[in-house]
Amino acid sequence: MGNQFKGRAEHSAEYFGDTRDDWWNLDFLRLMAKRWKLDAVRDVLDVGCGVGHWGVLLASVLPEDARVTGVDREPAWIEEARGRSLARGLGDRFAYQQGVAERLPFPDDTFDLTTCQTVLIHLAEPAVAIAEMSRVTRPGGLVAVAEPNNLTGALLLDSISNQASVDEVAELVRFQLTCERGKVALGEGDNSLGDRVPGLFVAQGLADVEVFANDRVTAVVPPYATRAQRAVTEDARDRVARRHWNWSEGDTRRFFLAGGGVGSDFNPHFARAMASRDAVVRGMDDATYHGIMGGAFYLVAGRKHA
Repeated sequence: MGNQFKGRAEHSAEYFGDTRDDWWNLDFLRLMAKRWKLDAVRDVLDVGCGVGHWGVLLASVLPEDARVTGVDREPAWIEEARGRSLARGLGDRFAYQQGVAERLPFPDDTFDLTTCQTVLIHLAEPAVAIAEMSRVTRPGGLVAVAEPNNLTGALLLDSISNQASVDEVAELVRFQLTCERGKVALGEGDNSLGDRVPGLFVAQGLADVEVFANDRVTAVVPPYATRAQRAVTEDARDRVARRHWNWSEGDTRRFFLAGGGVGSDFNPHFARAMASRDAVVRGMDDATYHGIMGGAFYLVAGRKHA
């Protein structure tokens, strides 16, 4: 288990590990397929497909003759995604090509379903990408995105953070929010965009906009024996070993300063953030840690006017 892509220069390499395989309950996606009437879908576009996690997962709730096209800006991810679909016997249904969300390389009115997972949070202009997704969707077709509010994860009080003082919890939240605001200022996306996606859908003219909350959480409790728990604990240990908080130390510094943080304050803030993660790992090592990993994660959907 682990993340074979960690440390690579391509976008999102730090987030394509095994933990991503446990973001969704399959029965929840089957329910969404019924609500969205995906039995009528034949052509799907997976925007910012990465190495193919989302598209392959959706294939399990789509009609067997539905074809999925994935598009990503990184050629390396296109090759990885192609290999993932072939390994799962889906090569005849999946195709991948290079492209960017803000300028999708497809004609108008091409797909029954256009979708993405944790892509809008990385874009300087998510509204432009939503407009493009709507453009390439057929009239009456569905645009559906999975996007989080990552700041909510900082407010989950596990067996360790629950013992921290109010000021300590508030300072960690303040540090994360400052960094997230800096990331926005640098044009590198908004990690907590999810709450505002429905409004962006409406502004782009999508109809019947609905929001659903992902029902999957990972309870991390001793002896950390399930596959999902093992993936979480391994990821936590790896990130502490590499001093990788929500981002690398270098990126965290850039975001903090761009968000209005004072340079001399960065080191103590980052040390406090890493100490909180180290305490979790030590709790895992002695089998005393328990908590929930995650935060608010939404499915937002809207129809293109017929």
